Amino acid sequence: MAPRKKPNFENALQRLEEIVSALEKGDAPLDASMALFEEGTALLRQCSAMLDEAEQKVVRLRKGPDGAPEELPFEAEET
Repeated sequence: MAPRKKPNFENALQRLEEIVSALEKGDAPLDASMALFEEGTALLRQCSAMLDEAEQKVVRLRKGPDGAPEELPFEAEET
């Protein structure tokens, strides 16, 4: 059997929303609810990791002293 491919962020988020909706209905048996909860927890960790990675890649450009753009980390504030 081929290894399961990780879903992209949008697909993972959509599946997470489906899981939350199913759990909120409350009509699934306990074992099925636990399986959904475990899947949802894994997807939440995965989405969080993807967001962290994306945040680290985000840069803000500003004009440097010589007029050329500088890349700054997203968290940097202009003074």
